[in-house]
Amino acid sequence: MKSGLEDVIAAETKLSDVDGAAGRLIIRGVSLDDLVATSRFEDVAALLLDGLFDEHIDATSIRTQLGAARVALFSHVEAAADATLLALPPVDAVRALLARIEDGEDFASAIRLMAAPAVFLPAVLRLQKGDAPIKPDASLSQSADILRMLTGRVPTAEQTAGLDAYLVTISDHGLNASTFASRVIASTHAGLTSSVLAAISALKGPLHGGAPGPVLDMLDGVGKPENAREWLSHALDHGERLMGFGHRIYRVRDPRADALKTALKPIFASGQADAGRIALAEAIEAAALALLKERKPDRPLETNVEYYTALLLDALGFPRNAFTGVFAIGRTVGWIAHAREQTLDGRLIRPQSRYVGPLPKAA
Repeated sequence: MKSGLEDVIAAETKLSDVDGAAGRLIIRGVSLDDLVATSRFEDVAALLLDGLFDEHIDATSIRTQLGAARVALFSHVEAAADATLLALPPVDAVRALLARIEDGEDFASAIRLMAAPAVFLPAVLRLQKGDAPIKPDASLSQSADILRMLTGRVPTAEQTAGLDAYLVTISDHGLNASTFASRVIASTHAGLTSSVLAAISALKGPLHGGAPGPVLDMLDGVGKPENAREWLSHALDHGERLMGFGHRIYRVRDPRADALKTALKPIFASGQADAGRIALAEAIEAAALALLKERKPDRPLETNVEYYTALLLDALGFPRNAFTGVFAIGRTVGWIAHAREQTLDGRLIRPQSRYVGPLPKAA
């Protein structure tokens, strides 16, 4: 028995490969570095979903269909956004709205599920602030429309590129907890909506890693670059975890961290965010890596995806309590791809358990 299914191979996939020793992520034969440099969300969606449905799939058709689906789904928010829904944390409100989407296994179902969180999250966030939700614009890309629905302004090219980089970066990442949950549900042939609901339920757990908001709490606590080493030392002395460092799989630097750091720079360089924020983050990162190497020389604790995710999403205008919801927007396409792969090629997932409880007393 392996606790947490550590090192147990539970599926064969053509979708993504995580090489923790080398710090490499491959999605459908393309390295993450190349993918982020050349792709928008619609491109990676076409890459992941190709061959999993009857339709011919390309980025242009996905963009068109996502735009139409966003407009159609807006009515779901208007119909369901009552006080009970709006009292929920944003990711829970999004999950509740997703549950209203009919289960299906076709490409139209996949499109609706990819479009849904992109519409639901900005609308919920605005309603929770007392603002009216903004109707989607089908002519825009997924990333541009998300930011427009969030802020009420058409985003700059740098902002759109930044969100695209994030959504591409987190689109798929091997057999993590939420993706495994998606595949387990798919193995029962329950439908794509059920798979996505299971996945987002797993994602919201704090151990999954979809909530990088505490990174910003750390930055706020440090305040100034010159305070970094003292603040971090105090945290380690009291047994606290440094948020944004270490990963269960990666034994070197998480390749997604560098991709997001690169995506951040044009936003800060163009004056669209506080340049001092990234300088503070870099100082904290350098101090944290040095301290972790000193204190835990036998444990490889490098920068992970959460660190620069927090800075990027903050710069784009998302509140901290919405970060898990933004993660779900990007990862839904991966959940769908794995669900379809499991449905087409897999069988019912039914592992065994080992009973360690009491036995009946002998007569």
